[in-house]
Amino acid sequence: MTTAAVIGCGDVATIHFEAIEAVEDIELVAVCDTDPVALAAAVERYGVPGFADHRTLLAHVRPDVAHVCTPHDQHVPVALDLLDAGVHVLTEKPVAHTLADAERLAEAAERSDTRLGVCFQNRYNATSQAARAILDSGELGAVLGATATVMWTRTPDYYLAKPWRGRWERAGGGLLINQAIHTLDLVQWLVGDVVEVSGRASTRLYGDVIEVEDTAEMLLTHAGGARSVVFGALTNVVHAPVTIEITAERGSLAIRGDLTVTHADGRVETVTERRAPSGGRTYWGVSHEVLVRDFYARLGEPDPFWIGPREAMKSLRILKDVYAQSGLDREVALAR
Repeated sequence: MTTAAVIGCGDVATIHFEAIEAVEDIELVAVCDTDPVALAAAVERYGVPGFADHRTLLAHVRPDVAHVCTPHDQHVPVALDLLDAGVHVLTEKPVAHTLADAERLAEAAERSDTRLGVCFQNRYNATSQAARAILDSGELGAVLGATATVMWTRTPDYYLAKPWRGRWERAGGGLLINQAIHTLDLVQWLVGDVVEVSGRASTRLYGDVIEVEDTAEMLLTHAGGARSVVFGALTNVVHAPVTIEITAERGSLAIRGDLTVTHADGRVETVTERRAPSGGRTYWGVSHEVLVRDFYARLGEPDPFWIGPREAMKSLRILKDVYAQSGLDREVALAR
């Protein structure tokens, strides 16, 4: 039996708790949150000890794995303490709220014998896995480029309920780092590493509530020469489905819920996405449990988890470059 703790009992922790309950041979042994209301609710719901500080948790309970579901600026400080204690870490995205912190964590993970994974669960979607397999097979020829959209909605109350979401020093950004990062990750994972970024982020609607951006657009150049266009906004009136369309020499792939593969000879294939009931938000996707199951299954392997800090930094570098070009963030732009 592998023991687990969840640090941070807010919204996204819901699907981590669900995954821990669903996966065989995982026992939840502790929860942690600085918010006494959230902590009390988790203790009552799961019947395990609760702690207001992760260091106190480590002093009393030594889990095999800790799930880090804290605000962005706490991902790295908490994860570093866990690694030092010999605890495996599965952290929510982003890997860090700054590139400097991400580098610190990557270096620490490389020195450690414990495993560290980052939750880019949409890589485990049936559609993402099928798209990657088709592209890797070469049957569609070279990839020419992609387009992607994240057209969601937020209200002022979303930010007022948890003010850290709208602050640079705590969130590290807005739309790009908190919502669209999953789509950015898939675009670069499917099409190829990004070597050049041209983009702009701005605040179009919620400037009286937040410091960070609610709208962004970018042009990405990939290592193989493909070109991608990405647009995102939290100013839409509804949550529209995320779209990723990839054009290749002999066909195209379109992800909009399900995956549609169109071949140059007219053949059309469809890969249906899994449907999974959850108490979490539907737009978080359906693959957290799949990722959690895979992370635990690989704990005994000698190699690092395949979505570790270095891999997770790829999308972080892209969005931080857009911030730098927009004059919104002082972090160093993507090295060319």
